[in-house]
Amino acid sequence: MQGSANLNIMMKAARKAGRSLVKDFREVENLQVSMKGAGDFVSKADLRAEEILKEELLGARPTYGWLAEELGGVDGDDPTRRWIVDPLDGTTNFLHGLPHWAISIALEHKGKIVSGVIYDPAKDEMFYAEKGEGAWLNDSNRLRVSGRRRMIECIFATGLPFGGRADLPDTLKDLGRLLPGCAGVRRFGSAALDMAYVAAGRYDGFWERSLNPWDLAAGIVIVQEAGGLIEPLNPEGDILDDGEVVCANEAMFDPFAKIIRD
Repeated sequence: MQGSANLNIMMKAARKAGRSLVKDFREVENLQVSMKGAGDFVSKADLRAEEILKEELLGARPTYGWLAEELGGVDGDDPTRRWIVDPLDGTTNFLHGLPHWAISIALEHKGKIVSGVIYDPAKDEMFYAEKGEGAWLNDSNRLRVSGRRRMIECIFATGLPFGGRADLPDTLKDLGRLLPGCAGVRRFGSAALDMAYVAAGRYDGFWERSLNPWDLAAGIVIVQEAGGLIEPLNPEGDILDDGEVVCANEAMFDPFAKIIRD
């Protein structure tokens, strides 16, 4: 797909930050890390990637706002546009040598996500979408959600709460209702890639609580443009504000969401 100037900026930035992360990933045992909280690490690689992304994105669009995991938020001269960035979604995987992590970049315009990029440097998979232009993988592969229509054939993804998170009881109840009727639930440790995999038809649905805007933003438009349905767990809520999401292909969304929301 021939993307807009903004999308090309996003993809270029993701690849540049990805090269830095891949280099550090090869030497993961030598990284110096500090603890932000139980199960939530920040590394020099993470910070370096965010600095690269900020330089590339704000260098190209200096009037846009900025919201990211490590360096916080900055209001731009243009109040209608904002970059929402996660330089390393799946930090714990990265620091344990597991090749499943991603860079997530979204562009918000007037409160709506209009472009999204999720880049997996370890596998060189670039998932991306723009509002009204479809969702794509790498140069020419159009993304479509799965066509499965029976719960027992479906695989879902979620995140299991780690130390310090209060949503474990709710998640265990979700699993107790969902697992008996489906083909399985996966927990791979990157919400951004979970959403990209729903868009690609690899998963049939995804849900999670206690997430941050930068975990979710790019995935919203990618899932939508791949033909999926995506909503906050509270139908009256907001995905980015609440940090809760449920998404699936069109046929499975209602029965899946009903189980999770029950």
